[in-house]
Amino acid sequence: MFGIVGIGLLIRKLDWLTEEADHSLLRVNINLLMPALILDAALGNPALSRPGNLLMAPLVGFGTILLGMVLASFAGGLHGLTDPRARRTFAFSTGIYNYAYLALPLALLLFPGGDTVGVLFVHNVGVETALWTVGVMLLTGRGTGIGWRQILNAPLVAIVLAVLLNLLGVSSHLPQPLLTAIHWLGQCAIPMALILIGAVIADHLAEFHSDWGFRVMSAAVFLRIILLPLLFLLLAKFLPVSLELKRVIVLQAAMPAAVFPIVMAKHYEGDPPTALRVVIGTSVASLITIPLWIRLGLLWTGI
Repeated sequence: MFGIVGIGLLIRKLDWLTEEADHSLLRVNINLLMPALILDAALGNPALSRPGNLLMAPLVGFGTILLGMVLASFAGGLHGLTDPRARRTFAFSTGIYNYAYLALPLALLLFPGGDTVGVLFVHNVGVETALWTVGVMLLTGRGTGIGWRQILNAPLVAIVLAVLLNLLGVSSHLPQPLLTAIHWLGQCAIPMALILIGAVIADHLAEFHSDWGFRVMSAAVFLRIILLPLLFLLLAKFLPVSLELKRVIVLQAAMPAAVFPIVMAKHYEGDPPTALRVVIGTSVASLITIPLWIRLGLLWTGI
């Protein structure tokens, strides 16, 4: 996964993937490929027929993002940032784990069959809601500008459609050529997203310079890679939820900070260099810690 991100960075430097193409590719990924991946994993998925998963998974997604942002907001003594924009950006970036593009392929590899992946998508509805409500308010320092239209996006429509088709018993009667096409399109979603992430990182590498860089990265690693995973694993152990949702919590416990906050910090008048430091610091550390946290989490929770 990190290798594909590196390829995205390389082809940006070689000017094979231009910045002008990013917007179109991102729209294709969000509006076509990601919904196809969701439908591929969710259609006929028995885990999405359980009311507990449909209710608790988004609540867990929203709550874990809120927990991360609150803890990071009180970490001024760790990162030493004094500029209000940088402090808000640190809390925003550290609070949001990589809930999709790293977690998805790991869920597919570790838990084949689709049940866990389907619950992961429903969980991410809560994450997206927190991102575009509490997250935007934190990043801007205002109570306005909430991107409600961002919540009502194509992936959410795909989740709702899959749940409805499952409940009505229609999913098992869909023609196989259609399901095959959906599967093929869905398989393109993650590679394209990882390449785009690498390209975005390449665009902001020039901004990666500051006397506070190491301290900010260390604070982000402590919160995102050490403290928050411990709290997540406690939730996975003691929260009365389904096996699939426990697996999702374990996966998310191991995740570094999400990359998309770099883009959001630029759009919502945050501090992109601070977001970049959080992403790079936690991503590099996670190369070592992801397998360790997942192994520990599965053993600790007994799943």
